[in-house]
Amino acid sequence: MPPNKLKVGLVQQAVSDNDKATNWNKSAEQVAKLAEQGCECILLQELHSTLYFCQQEDTDAFDLAEPIPGPATDFFGELAEKHNIVLVTSLFEKRGSGLYHNTAVVFDRSREIAGKYRKMHIPDDPGFYEKFYFTPGDTGFEPIQTSVGKLGVLVCWDQWYPEAARLMAMAGADLLFYPTAIGWDVNDTAEERARQHGAWETIQRSHAVANSVPVIVANRTGFEASPVEGDPGIQFWGQSFVAGPQGEILAKAGADGETTLSVELDMERTEQVKRIWPYFRDRRIDAYDDLTRRWRD
Repeated sequence: MPPNKLKVGLVQQAVSDNDKATNWNKSAEQVAKLAEQGCECILLQELHSTLYFCQQEDTDAFDLAEPIPGPATDFFGELAEKHNIVLVTSLFEKRGSGLYHNTAVVFDRSREIAGKYRKMHIPDDPGFYEKFYFTPGDTGFEPIQTSVGKLGVLVCWDQWYPEAARLMAMAGADLLFYPTAIGWDVNDTAEERARQHGAWETIQRSHAVANSVPVIVANRTGFEASPVEGDPGIQFWGQSFVAGPQGEILAKAGADGETTLSVELDMERTEQVKRIWPYFRDRRIDAYDDLTRRWRD
């Protein structure tokens, strides 16, 4: 069972190069600050070790991947142990020659890996050519047991799928975590930017509502130029946030600038929300068979 009160934190970070050691140490400094504030569980953003390399299809970018366990898990495992925290990281995993995943790795107050989740939904859009790099995950939607409860860890594009959040909650996830890297095409109008961001925030808040669990979202910030001449690059929109079990925003970062957020969650209230709004009791599971089909035709 999770504690009645749980202080969670997240790091919103900009990345300017592929120097892993520099980026790791930068993250570590912010993690240390959050730990000093009493955070017991801290989330880092998607692929925080390097630039977002998926803006182009480049076989040399596979050199950025590493095995799990490997140097990154050694570094972040030591960090989790040092500060006695649960730490959720996001890494470019080299599983084998020619086989790579976008993988979240969780540490529970020690150097040992408590669990990992391989990103299940993989996008392929202009500037986000992830299908070139990442094999879809095979870990399923299984929460990771930690000392602060069961963590339902999902990654970026997974955030658009209510099925993923639901399956995590059905397996007993006490909280949902989304490390993410999303931003605007600099050519988008202000109106289009507002629509995109509104949809992104709304869908994740809805996962909190539909499953009566807190949701913690860490997004990167800053502009990353495209290595492809003529391409616009990505302005990552930050705005990381923590939502409560009814979708209420408990804390939110700005669009620009590196920052951290820390929030004390009332997990007892989460339990009460589930009793007052018993969605799981009233689900018509006898009528949902077609959800496993691609399309009802």
